[in-house]
Amino acid sequence: MAVEVKYVVIREGEEKMSFTSKKEADAWDKMLDTADLLDTWLEQSPVVLEDGQREASSLWLAEHKEVLSTILKTGKLPSPQAVEKDAASKTKKQAA
Repeated sequence: MAVEVKYVVIREGEEKMSFTSKKEADAWDKMLDTADLLDTWLEQSPVVLEDGQREASSLWLAEHKEVLSTILKTGKLPSPQAVEKDAASKTKKQAA
C-alpha cells in the first residue's frame, strides 16, 4: 500500500489546489491572500468591474507580483526574458 502526503489549499470550503510540498501549498495560499487583498482594493476603484472580471484581474496581478513590483518600483517593464521566465514558472507550478 502506498501512502501519499497531500497538502490542500481550501478557501471558503472549496478545494483550490493540492500540492505534494508544504512550501508550494503555503506559497499558493499566500498568493491567494494577496489576490483577496487586491480584489478588495479594486472594489474601491472608480472603474466598475463585474465580480468575475475583478476576481480574475486580482488573481492575475497576484500571480505576476514580481513583474508588477518591478513596474511600480522602476516605472518600466522588466526585460521580456524576465516576463517570460515569470510566466513560465507560473505555468510550471500550476502543472505540478
